[in-house]
Amino acid sequence: MARGTLRIFLGAAPGVGMTFAMLQEAHQLLGSGRDVAVGIALDHGRVETRELMTGLEVITPRLVGPHGIGVQEVDVDAVLARHPQVAVVDEYAHTNAPGSRNRQRWQDIEELLGAGIDVLSTVSAQQLASLEDVVSAITEVPPKETVPDEIVRRADQIELVDISPELLRQRLSDGNIYPRDRVDAALANEFRLGNLFALREVALLWLADRVDEGLAKYRASQGITANWPARERVVVGLTGGPEGEVLIRRASRILSRVNGGDLLAVHVRLSDLKSRESPLALEAQRQLVTDLGGSYHTVSGDDAAETLLEFARSVNATQIVVGVSRGRLTSRLLGSGVGSKVVRGSGDIDVHMVSHPLGGRGLPRVTSGGLGRARTTAGFVLAVLIPVLATALMSLAPELNFATHVLVHLTGVMAVAFIGGLWPAVLAAILDSLLLNYFETDPVGTFSISDPQNLFALLVFLGAAIAVSLVVGLSARRAQEAARARAEAATLADLARDALIADDTIAAFLDKVRETFQVRSAGLFTRAADTGDGWDLQAHSGEAPPPPPGTEKSGADAYEMADPQTALVVSGRTLTAGERRLLTAHGAHVLLLRQRHALQLRLRNTTKLAEGNSIRTSILRAVSHDLRTPLAGIKLAVTALQRQKRRLPEEIQDEMLDTIDSYADRLDSLIGNLLDMSRISSGSTAPLTTPVTWRDAIEDALRGLPGGVIRIDLAPNMPAIDADLGMLERVIANIVENALKYAPGSDIVIVGPSSGSGAATINGRPCGELRIVDHGQGVPAADVIAMFQPFQRLDDAPEGLGIGLGLAVAKGFTEAMGGQLTAEPTPGGGLTIVIRLPLSAGPQLMSPKTRDADSSAP
Repeated sequence: MARGTLRIFLGAAPGVGMTFAMLQEAHQLLGSGRDVAVGIALDHGRVETRELMTGLEVITPRLVGPHGIGVQEVDVDAVLARHPQVAVVDEYAHTNAPGSRNRQRWQDIEELLGAGIDVLSTVSAQQLASLEDVVSAITEVPPKETVPDEIVRRADQIELVDISPELLRQRLSDGNIYPRDRVDAALANEFRLGNLFALREVALLWLADRVDEGLAKYRASQGITANWPARERVVVGLTGGPEGEVLIRRASRILSRVNGGDLLAVHVRLSDLKSRESPLALEAQRQLVTDLGGSYHTVSGDDAAETLLEFARSVNATQIVVGVSRGRLTSRLLGSGVGSKVVRGSGDIDVHMVSHPLGGRGLPRVTSGGLGRARTTAGFVLAVLIPVLATALMSLAPELNFATHVLVHLTGVMAVAFIGGLWPAVLAAILDSLLLNYFETDPVGTFSISDPQNLFALLVFLGAAIAVSLVVGLSARRAQEAARARAEAATLADLARDALIADDTIAAFLDKVRETFQVRSAGLFTRAADTGDGWDLQAHSGEAPPPPPGTEKSGADAYEMADPQTALVVSGRTLTAGERRLLTAHGAHVLLLRQRHALQLRLRNTTKLAEGNSIRTSILRAVSHDLRTPLAGIKLAVTALQRQKRRLPEEIQDEMLDTIDSYADRLDSLIGNLLDMSRISSGSTAPLTTPVTWRDAIEDALRGLPGGVIRIDLAPNMPAIDADLGMLERVIANIVENALKYAPGSDIVIVGPSSGSGAATINGRPCGELRIVDHGQGVPAADVIAMFQPFQRLDDAPEGLGIGLGLAVAKGFTEAMGGQLTAEPTPGGGLTIVIRLPLSAGPQLMSPKTRDADSSAP
């Protein structure tokens, strides 16, 4: 069965009309003859959106919650059973209520797509995981729900739903987005004009990146290599010298003249001794590029100009910035510098040759370890010219003896060897031997030799010339190997550096592999768990994954076995022997990366188990005394009543019953705190936050506590907060009970200011405060942190004052609700506990259903 298609309507902020546009598209599809059904669509109280539901078949959502009363979620089974051609499922990033079959709605949608059903959905740019920090910085409120970008990118179509910020604020003022009583607060906070402009730009840039990815995919599928200047991309070529900073800043200024563009700095690491890179300069330039909002890349190659051009074409660059050559005048006149080669091969990419203080100074180049084609050609030319010239010059001095002639010709052969290497030197030696034989040995003018000593001298001459040539060639090869080893070591050093300073994922590491080797794709394969013969793809980088090991389609595919069960595969071009060695090192690194991730996961699990064991050990210690004491008291009182009930006066019986009741309450409190602490330590605390008022929580929390010494002083206009009402009651009750225990005889005052916004914030979000004040002995500043730890009591008091869990539970519940619990000294003596919780978006109370619908409004 073919997989269904997913179409997502993307908006920058609530109220832009994502659900409206989705339902309009549903009506258009219905009118064209498609079978359309609505799995779930929320109107958020908007009349226009509700009217669009008319005429569409709606599959009744499931109610997830106790006794079928809770939150509406899409009924996946019902949609699959109905199997429409198109299903409308609102809020792609929505987190399903506990008890649902999937944790998030996009997982529900994946099931529908897998069944061949096309899906229409919506998502806000604020819900994209990669933009979470950006959105939080803009709105000062972190998004409540997020979805990984990779999941959204899988959509077959992403359509932007956009209106101007001014029109969006007008819609809000008209009451078309939020209820009237929330309009003023929204206009002053998340719907500020600057916020909307920033969110709109973020959404447009994110969608532009996706469009760019689609363009790159199309170019690759069609084999298009010509540059398409759809977006400004400036590539800076870095040599590793100090002039790189000048080039980066010039490129940044070029890019600043356009709106939206990419700055990419690339260092080409050569595999010979021509490279003059400085690690310190490159590190400073890497940091500068990052500060300017660009990206830094390192690639390897034998030709700096060609490798730079290949990189620029692979990223669809529009401009290249390179520095003026630091070579001598001859290289610039002959056009052999890197900049000149880049200009000649750039095609339709603009090239900027930037002057810098080191340009044209003719700095001495390090001698190349590899002879290269040019030197070898020059050696063969000199191998012919030098023997002829030497013979011509020596003929002008006929009085010189044969040994002098031999030394002069040997010097020429050595010069050819140093320039051209072995074979040019061998040619020069043979030619010199023939010329010496013909012009200098008797009989002159023939190639015969009458004197055996001359024959021996010529043989020694030929042997010495060849030996010198072999030594020169060997040293050249050794220098070339050393240069390649240095380049490989530098690449491996970068690899190790990145491993230390960045906690890379496997996908990010494969991106670096693809970039380093300039290949089309890179992938990580592991042996199939079921058969052990095949290979399973774990992750890949590039448009399409490379072929598994052993099934290479061409010489352009290569793989490296990290271990018998793991292979790193690259595809796209043939690797040299040196690059294969580097691939081996990368294979070892990816194995270590996987091992590190496994160890980190094991460490987290071990730490969690250790914390759980610590809690359990403390609980056992508490049970050994604090729980046995009330149990013993209850047992004693019950036994006395059973055996001597008729003989005991009525007042004694009442006293024993009061004792039983008191000990039972104490047991209930202790067990409740133990269970709460167990939930907190295991991480299973899941608050259901709703807008609540401080007053409601205080009234329920103080039931059963002595009210004579507790005074409530709340301002009449305290705003609502987002909290779990049950948890908040426990927090307040535990703090008040703790104050009653450790500040006996002191008045306990619960104080709430009139406004929580503007003063205190949590993660940039305004919050409300509640202060519980006592005038007891207080707590020393050094003991405040320990006071909130489990099983801590003031002065380790044993007189039936609990097991030291009250404040630990209160702190755990407060933080689970996204708040803070702190302590500060009370002026004049005593302790003040401060509870801070985020302010609600509106002062009115709402049911969970209404809350969920409103908080995720598209």
